[in-house]
Amino acid sequence: MLTIGQLAAYAGVTVRAVRHYHQIGLLPEPERDASGYRRYGAAAVVSLIRIRTLANAGVPLSQIGRLLDADAATFAEAVRKIDRDLREEIERLETSREQIAQLTAGDSLALPPEVVSYLDRLREIGTSERVVEGERDGWILVAAGWPDRIHEFMPGKIAQLDDPRVVRLYRVLSDIFDSDVRDDPRLEEAADLMACLAEQAYAYGGINLGEEAYDDLPHDLLDALALEADPRLERLQDLMRERGWAGWNRMERLPEPPA
Repeated sequence: MLTIGQLAAYAGVTVRAVRHYHQIGLLPEPERDASGYRRYGAAAVVSLIRIRTLANAGVPLSQIGRLLDADAATFAEAVRKIDRDLREEIERLETSREQIAQLTAGDSLALPPEVVSYLDRLREIGTSERVVEGERDGWILVAAGWPDRIHEFMPGKIAQLDDPRVVRLYRVLSDIFDSDVRDDPRLEEAADLMACLAEQAYAYGGINLGEEAYDDLPHDLLDALALEADPRLERLQDLMRERGWAGWNRMERLPEPPA
């Protein structure tokens, strides 16, 4: 007959584990002998080894009890189910690992590759990191609001970076937002460039979003994001209104003032 310590050592577990198995009903707790100690027989050793083997294989403790008493067919089916559950858990963990790896990848977190390429191009043309970060956050909202349309938007956005006026606009905005000047005179130049580009986009019909254009929430979020990023953008909006344009993301031409 074995003491609890001898039982644990023989089966390759800790005494604490044996006591835990007693508490949850996996391993019957024997009566105490005349000296007040619990003694374990060979059957307890076999049961404990089976419990340890199943637990080490990844079987949840909550399922081990019914497996110990199951017939061969029931045991085999239960093991197959546990194996399926483990495969699903492995897949979930692999996905989590990929997502964790993305945390070190900066822009690629929550953004499709074509947007990441666009942000890299912004850096190449001299855009400051602060402006790039603002663009990144905006594209996160776009990707969430219109996930199936990103591939349609990006070719045109990337092509715009070949326009010297767009390059100049990003550089001016970079200079403005990297400075601490509240009413920066360069906002006037930014507004002129934006009005010119808006006029051109308006002439060509802009980007057709289809039915999604009637969903105000993504547009409202994008406008709010811009204004939250820097209070000077309110001044830029005022300058755009002076030039006949309202809005931020969904820019609209204002009606002509009466003569």
